[in-house]
Amino acid sequence: MFIMPDIERTAYTAYIKLITAIAIWGGSFIATKIAVQDVSPVTVVWLRFLIGTIILGYIAWNQNELVLPERKDALELLWLGFLGITLHQWLQSNGLVTSEASTTAWLVSTSPIFMALLGWILLKEKLSWQTISGILLATFGVVLVVTKGDIRSVFYGKFGASGDILILISAPNWALFSVLSRPILKRFSAIKVTFFVLFFGWLLTSVQFLIGHYWIELNQLSTASWASIAFLGVFCSALAYIFYNDGLKVLPASKVGVFLYLEPLFATIIAAAVLSESIMLASLAGGGLILLGVWFVNRNSEENIE
Repeated sequence: MFIMPDIERTAYTAYIKLITAIAIWGGSFIATKIAVQDVSPVTVVWLRFLIGTIILGYIAWNQNELVLPERKDALELLWLGFLGITLHQWLQSNGLVTSEASTTAWLVSTSPIFMALLGWILLKEKLSWQTISGILLATFGVVLVVTKGDIRSVFYGKFGASGDILILISAPNWALFSVLSRPILKRFSAIKVTFFVLFFGWLLTSVQFLIGHYWIELNQLSTASWASIAFLGVFCSALAYIFYNDGLKVLPASKVGVFLYLEPLFATIIAAAVLSESIMLASLAGGGLILLGVWFVNRNSEENIE
């Protein structure tokens, strides 16, 4: 009988957790799409991160990471909460009202492209020909995905669903959030930063939730919508994060990053199964170009670090 060594068993478990986390995140677009059919995006975001904040708060409390940060750090976390939670989720949830879940996942995967562009604009980092090629490939991929292969529609002023524009804006917004998160992640643990970013983002969303009287929508939620929001709060905002970080503890960051490429693929498959969204050859081809472009950009970044 073959007995797997402890090291291999640990790595195998890490791979399983990573794939599970990415599959869960891929399903987040579908769950949001279902929920926003019943209530406004503000209500969905508020409920999702209420659940996520409670769960992550409990985890942070168990790890003695619930100590309030100093005022300067709190203001930085507040800003990150606005960018990464309040604004980002508002853009995506509003975009998903009209945009397909699979299209959203492909567009969101372009974030590394915008990170490279932000580095060039804000940090004066040089763009190699490899990076430029990756950006051009991903850009063409985006056009293919959004137009479903009908590239001529761009010249007639049509660029997919109205929500696609909001999703595209969310990609550079997430890139900015990621870049600005790096300094504070060097000073505090990931669990502490994540909890306070979620908490402050939820607080800011609460202002909009209360002023807009969105609480009256709660009785409009169907069983399917409540299940979707529970999935978003428990699995997407808490469990997937834990699984992802468990993988980071065991495997090199370069290997972990590759798994993120699977997220739009999972989203496309789940959207087809749950929402009956068609899997179009043009979308898959465009998605492939996006991932290839992202790979070119990330590969160049890794070579620069080395």
